[in-house]
Amino acid sequence: MKNERESFGSRIGFILASAGCAIGIGNVWKFPYVTGNNGGAVFVIFYLVFLVLMGIPVMTMELAMGRASRKSMVQCYKTLEKKGQKWHIHGWFCIAGNYLLMMYYTTVSGWMLSYFFKFASGKFSGSGKDAIADTFANMLADPVEMGIFMAVTVVAGFAVISFGVRKGLERVTTVMMSGLLILIILLAVHSLTLDKAMEGISFYLYPDWDEAMDRGLWNIISAAMSQAFFTLSIGMGSIEIFGTYMSDEHALLGESIRICVLDTFVAVISGLIIFPACFSYGVEPEQGPSLVFVTLPAVFADMEGGRIWGTLFFLFMVFASFSTVTAVFENLTAFMTDTLGTDRKKAVIFNLIFVLISGIPCVLGYNVWKGLHIIGGRDVLDSEDFLVSNLLLPCGALIILLFCLTGAGWGFDPYISEVNKGRGMKLPPKLRIYLRFILPVLVFIILLSGLMPNG
Repeated sequence: MKNERESFGSRIGFILASAGCAIGIGNVWKFPYVTGNNGGAVFVIFYLVFLVLMGIPVMTMELAMGRASRKSMVQCYKTLEKKGQKWHIHGWFCIAGNYLLMMYYTTVSGWMLSYFFKFASGKFSGSGKDAIADTFANMLADPVEMGIFMAVTVVAGFAVISFGVRKGLERVTTVMMSGLLILIILLAVHSLTLDKAMEGISFYLYPDWDEAMDRGLWNIISAAMSQAFFTLSIGMGSIEIFGTYMSDEHALLGESIRICVLDTFVAVISGLIIFPACFSYGVEPEQGPSLVFVTLPAVFADMEGGRIWGTLFFLFMVFASFSTVTAVFENLTAFMTDTLGTDRKKAVIFNLIFVLISGIPCVLGYNVWKGLHIIGGRDVLDSEDFLVSNLLLPCGALIILLFCLTGAGWGFDPYISEVNKGRGMKLPPKLRIYLRFILPVLVFIILLSGLMPNG
């Protein structure tokens, strides 16, 4: 059965596609403003530490489950669990989580596409901040515009997936990720030439421990833990599916590190784009989503050659978001072919229709249904994001940890054997105590902090 599943055509294709899944809007949108809100460089230090302590180990587990089973999450659990066990129930929650993620992520990806066209057409040229803020508000108030760009994202994503793993996902993702890396370096170099760039770099990369203590060191540590965990999209099988297409040639620790390095590179370099620009134009770096859709467009509009730089920035954002969209679409398609036995074409058509329809509430949540608040006063998008980010991802990671590391599930020995199969860096078995007893506590802390009222 192992040999029947399609594989990536190259190792670099696998790494870029896997990194494309991890690299998303959160790297460019969330990372800079969370960094700004938590004092800059001190947050970045803790973020990198927790990425190593938490992100890489959990990623090896998802990849190991995928490669050992060659199946998407539901069938993966059924293949690896012992007779009579019910771990596969979690697989259904993983698939539900991926559908839920696409119910709002495709809308936000559509925003990026809309802004790319706005900058490319010169709509923001000469516009003041108030006019740019009105543009964002008008887009949210227009269900037709948002619906069209969401639909374009969905149709384009499934069009890619319809060609298969090698000819579709790998080929397109390789081009997008290569373009993304070129664009991010170009944009960062440009930001470093701005007048007050060094002030932004100092805030971003020079740790101020006194400022950190004033803000509350535990708050910064907690935020860094959460960001390091969520940035890799682990806990719902989004990464597991890529393990199913891997060869046994390379050990999984090295592959996980490479994916994390690419993901972190994009997040960190995004800060080199945003913080010098913010300090050069007197903008607070602690803003939320408005940083990307109001503040930065205003900065670009005021900048020499701003139309070009704004267009390139949002093209970069389109690549970052669309790489995640196609990766999750592949997961949903593989789930249907594995679990329901349908062929790829039917799976693509069904998922295309389902995601289009299920994305409508998020589109309407800012206009027709703007008075609808579901979870704790949150609107539709924030409610859907809360379920995915604060509940399904950390709970899922805990379950995957228990499954891979305890005798009640797959077990530590089969897991470590799969991780260390092939050439390359090995995961030392002596880390068993850390993985079994300390790592779950860290993930549980993230779960609790996310569920607290102000978490």
